[in-house]
Parts: sequence; structure tokens; C-alpha cells
Amino acid sequence: MDNISSLLGLALRAGRLAVGEEPVGTACRAHKGYLLLLASDAADNTIRRALHFCQAGNTISLKLPLTKAELGSGVGRSSCAMLAITDVGFAAAVAEKLAQADPEAYGQAWETLSQKAARAKKRRDEKHSPNKNKGKKR
Repeated sequence: MDNISSLLGLALRAGRLAVGEEPVGTACRAHKGYLLLLASDAADNTIRRALHFCQAGNTISLKLPLTKAELGSGVGRSSCAMLAITDVGFAAAVAEKLAQADPEAYGQAWETLSQKAARAKKRRDEKHSPNKNKGKKR
């Protein structure tokens, strides 16, 4: 789980992580959250709100095998019940690490996010391609 904490810390420093209920809700409702992560000891009300955010923004949610204290220490806080990753590459990397530890629980999320990451990379490559004006008449 150290790899996950380090990935989350990297995402935080890159500005690709929403931490806490309000930022997570805002990111998910704006369709910018790709993966919502919940602590294993999150309260029922917190889980209910997180699932509502996921429905509103078509975001994947996963319950981590980390407590609020463990999740919080990974992002520089004393405690954290939920966070959302707003970069598809980071989201796919975290899901991959989770799927390696428990393929049955996290495998489907990893497959979905890796496909989204591949499509995003393809779009990015096409946008920056030197032949982007190919086929247009001048």
C-alpha cells in the first residue's frame, strides 16, 4: 500500500487530487473526477454522499484497504475519508496497483480506467501530431 500512498502524494503535488468532501463533490459533479477513493472506516453518511457524487459525475468509486488515518498520512493530513483523482493516468496507475493486490475486487475498475487513459493518450498524441493539418486543402 506504500505505492498507493506515494502515487497519491505525487498526484497531490501535481494538483490532480481533490481531498475532502467539498472538493471531491465539486470535481465529480464537474465530470473531472475519474476515481473516487474511500477509506475503509469511512462513515455510512460519507459513503452515501460519495456514491451520490459518483452517480452525478459518472465517476468510479473504490473502497480502499486503508483507514482514514492511513489515507490522510499519504496526502499530508491527519485524516481523510474520501478523495478523488482528477487525472486519468494517475487514476489508472492507482487502480493498477490495487488490482495487483486484489484482482477480484479492483480488476474491473483498472480495465475501465486503463482504456480511458489509452483513449486520452491517443487524443493527446493526435492533437500534438506534426501532421495534424494533413488532408486539408490550403
